[in-house]
Amino acid sequence: MTTTWAVITGAGRGIGAVLARHAAKEGYRVAAWDLDGEAVHAVAAEIGEACVPMAVDVADESSVRSAMAELSAAPSLVVNNAGIVRFGPLLELAAADWRAALDVNLTGTFLVARVAAARMVAEGVGGAIVNIASINGLAAAPGAGAYTSSKAGVVKLSEHMALEWGAHGIRVNAVAPGLIDAGMSEPINADPAARKARSGRVPLGRLGTADDVAEAVLFLGSEKAAYITGQTLAVDGGITRGALNAMPRGAATDPSAD
Repeated sequence: MTTTWAVITGAGRGIGAVLARHAAKEGYRVAAWDLDGEAVHAVAAEIGEACVPMAVDVADESSVRSAMAELSAAPSLVVNNAGIVRFGPLLELAAADWRAALDVNLTGTFLVARVAAARMVAEGVGGAIVNIASINGLAAAPGAGAYTSSKAGVVKLSEHMALEWGAHGIRVNAVAPGLIDAGMSEPINADPAARKARSGRVPLGRLGTADDVAEAVLFLGSEKAAYITGQTLAVDGGITRGALNAMPRGAATDPSAD
């Protein structure tokens, strides 16, 4: 029986760990990759035999190639979730922090996707690649210039991969999570005032969950999305379309006004 592999990067915690659980429930053999080997082994122990943990540095091509070679077949699904954030205004941001964000978020996505796609092509099989971007890659956010730039790069890189690899039966899409109550946002959402303010900005009235993101990713990786490629799906409760929600317009534009 052929093993259907799903590679999930950044699977040691947060959204990545939830993605690994969802993929296992969908019947994938999950290759859970994370720089933190101890964390990803803990996730795999929870999931069980369907999950194979590996300590992988996505920004190191040799590490990625070695990990990919451990798979018994080309992956059917690759989710580039590994990411870091470095906060700070651009005038003060250390060059090392800028490079770190781009190395993991953008170059890491490029390396993992390219190595996976090369194996798919070599074995004559198609597959789906879902790159995790961010709404910060669709709209700039103060103090997050390195992260925003890297995630905007992921959006455009995904489009380019879709164009180049479509003829090989490889679909590439991106998911742009919004204000998600998981992962790197947990310290922010731990502040009750910040949590209330952030939730109030979302048209659906709540923060998103890691499960919301995972459901979107698994959809894009499935045959239900067989004719979708080169797209970015914002999983954000409508916030990127709600910029004018809180903008006062006055009685002149209020149809309920006398």
